[in-house]
Amino acid sequence: MGPNDLTHKNHLARAYGLDSQAKTDAFYSDWAETYDAELVASGYATPGRCAAALKAHAPDLDIKVLDIGCGTGLSGSALHEAGFTNLSGSDVNPDMLARAERRGVYRTVWQADPEAPFPFDTGTYDAITAIGVIGRGAAPISVLEGALSKLAPGGLCVFSFNDHTLEDPSFEAAVTAESDAGRFAIGFKEHGPHIPAKGLEATVYVLKRL
Repeated sequence: MGPNDLTHKNHLARAYGLDSQAKTDAFYSDWAETYDAELVASGYATPGRCAAALKAHAPDLDIKVLDIGCGTGLSGSALHEAGFTNLSGSDVNPDMLARAERRGVYRTVWQADPEAPFPFDTGTYDAITAIGVIGRGAAPISVLEGALSKLAPGGLCVFSFNDHTLEDPSFEAAVTAESDAGRFAIGFKEHGPHIPAKGLEATVYVLKRL
């Protein structure tokens, strides 16, 4: 694969303009082959930042972690490298998910239904991560709200909002609402590198169920 093959379709620049599930599915299936190479070449920092944030707040590294929107498993690899040993991954795209499974860092992977993405009982997982998943042109805030509803007291949620998403105040407002209602404590919030090659940053959050 030559250097021009990684970005000849300019996937990264087009990722924030998707406006339907059908377009999103087709787009990520098309991108699956070069997704890792393009993001790594662009300095994708958010998975490592999220993994470090979870490690700083988790009671131990053996907790059960569900990595939603796991894509090809870049996020799972970052969690694995941070020392987490009990990882599961889910994604709506089968082509991305197949690559995640081959990565070998997840104990289980399963394809999520966009209409019902959380087919498990509250408290099944000790932590849920949504790394680069929620935002404009990606999963709606309702996905984050659904993930939060599946955590038992003490459960952790780690997620990120990139700069494009932060331009819409409704996303941060939803996080603030969870805190103000006394359902979650914001244990960590830090703005920093997301995709340095594109000049993009992101805020990483850790929420703990009260």
